[in-house]
Amino acid sequence: MSWNKIYALSLRHIYLIKGSFPRILDLIYWPTIQIFLWGFISKFFTLNSTYYENTVGIILSAAILYDFLFRSSISYNMMFLEEIWSRNFTNLFIAPIKISEIISALTFTAIFRTLIGLVPAALLAIPLFDVSIFKIGIPLIFLLVSLYIFGVTLGLLVTSGLIRFGPSFENIAWASLFFLAPLGCIYYPIEILPEWLQFVAKLLPLVHLFEEMRNILVNDLINYYEVLKACIISFIYFIGGIVIFYYSYNGAKERGTLINMGE
Repeated sequence: MSWNKIYALSLRHIYLIKGSFPRILDLIYWPTIQIFLWGFISKFFTLNSTYYENTVGIILSAAILYDFLFRSSISYNMMFLEEIWSRNFTNLFIAPIKISEIISALTFTAIFRTLIGLVPAALLAIPLFDVSIFKIGIPLIFLLVSLYIFGVTLGLLVTSGLIRFGPSFENIAWASLFFLAPLGCIYYPIEILPEWLQFVAKLLPLVHLFEEMRNILVNDLINYYEVLKACIISFIYFIGGIVIFYYSYNGAKERGTLINMGE
């Protein structure tokens, strides 16, 4: 694996972002709107509910972390789609670049795009709603790492679908996380789900992560075993995502469909 090639691939996308104000605006706009929307909804719940003493803090922190996951996945997908839209897809795969280098470059660059959107939104929540995800402390690092790995995994699965089925699969990029959101128990405890769905939900890292986020904010306690379990689950899915990506790539290469991808 060549770090120079990974750096060059990453730099291409960074320059695309830096040189385009609409791209930067798009990255910042949606997370910020999410903060405003969920901030005011949470304030309403605070006035009309006694379930949480700090409803705004709980829901808004969940919204920020979920948006981090969403942006991680979408950023990965968007960089891959931009290669298709710019008709650079074929060049990418005929160049002397390994698949592992492409995956590494997209994984590293996705965090850059994600942070552009997350940081302003998280900072805005402090003066507007007196909510700071940084109050979670050191465990926040583990939560973000696990969410990022799982987000990239979803990105890998979607890009695998793009290679296998073509650009028509791109709608799945937007639908995948919305499909998983109800099972992730992002805004409510897992006990809300039917028992049979609870078993399915526990196979995802999201339940463990958001349950621990609420545990920290409500009880000021942290169960590192649950956080570690979530990290391990995310990593297992990540390895599976890489395997599926290679399988889709080899299948598309054998069928000769890669050459038509950008057309």
